[in-house]
Amino acid sequence: MTEKRNVKADRLRSFIASAFRACDMPQYNAARMAELMTEADIGGQDGHGVFRLPQYIGRIRAGGMSVDPEIKIISERTATALLDGGNGPGHLVMSRAAELAMEKAKTCGVAWVGARYSNHAGPAFLYARMPLARNMIGLYVAVGSANHMPPWGGTDLLLSTNPISVAIPSNTRPAIVLDMATTVAAYGKVKTAADRGETMPEGWMIDKQGQPLTDPRRSGEGLLLPIGGPKGYGLSLIFGLLAGTLNGAAFGKDVVDFNADPKATTNTGQFVIALDIAAFADVEAFKTQVDEIWEEMKSSALLPGVDAIRLPGERLAATTAERQANGIPIPQALGARLDALADDLGIDRL
Repeated sequence: MTEKRNVKADRLRSFIASAFRACDMPQYNAARMAELMTEADIGGQDGHGVFRLPQYIGRIRAGGMSVDPEIKIISERTATALLDGGNGPGHLVMSRAAELAMEKAKTCGVAWVGARYSNHAGPAFLYARMPLARNMIGLYVAVGSANHMPPWGGTDLLLSTNPISVAIPSNTRPAIVLDMATTVAAYGKVKTAADRGETMPEGWMIDKQGQPLTDPRRSGEGLLLPIGGPKGYGLSLIFGLLAGTLNGAAFGKDVVDFNADPKATTNTGQFVIALDIAAFADVEAFKTQVDEIWEEMKSSALLPGVDAIRLPGERLAATTAERQANGIPIPQALGARLDALADDLGIDRL
């Protein structure tokens, strides 16, 4: 089940939108979901694109997520806002949050917009990159959609992958885009490894006796490990407090397992920050300096066995270019699930 076929981005967008429309999602919302989910796949985030479609559709059908949410501002100041996502898909909620943050940052220089009663929103880079189009720096943080990590030294699953992404524009080089979980591996990578019949490297997960766990099909028995040991645990805790607790969203024991419970409201919390470069520096001069920093990093002398220095966002840019040209690889197992979903929804197969 490891064979793959490539699907053009336009066809994938059309398929995803048709699936959501078959569940009575309004056309604009379905198109926006399809656009962002396909962008995730084009960027190489295979665990966060069309891979998630059956799960999203299942949650909608079970009544656990709204297809036409009322996304509203529940508190606001000049440079801040808090949104109630109306239990809508996280892609729709955080798109609105990013738009609002950019609007405010044009006036204030920087703006922070949080959200509660959102849902899983795909990869973090989607929202950190949105401000780039307006010559702004973007930062996005979320509470993960299921707890897979204990506090450092413990065994109770009280923390999630709690990702962060930061995007910084450049002139001629790809944007600097950091997108990382606070765990060694995002849980989406565990799920895709299981789907492809692959094993996990040691260091991703351990069992409750502290032994390495490499079979992704047994991930329910395991614990994700934080990056940098207690430092990653500390980041996950802080991000959860800022994206969850501060917004009145779920954190800790209150997090609903998005993977296991399709009916319950997740009350997922996220926030996005937009920073207008012009409030601090000449935009073109700053972007040129980013290019220069890029060149400095790339020109570093290499350790033995290292072929090149790579910067955050470099692989994203290369994967995007390759998949825009050649299509998005769909593994056989995923393709079979999508075919079954299409038949169930009464839409054309992918």
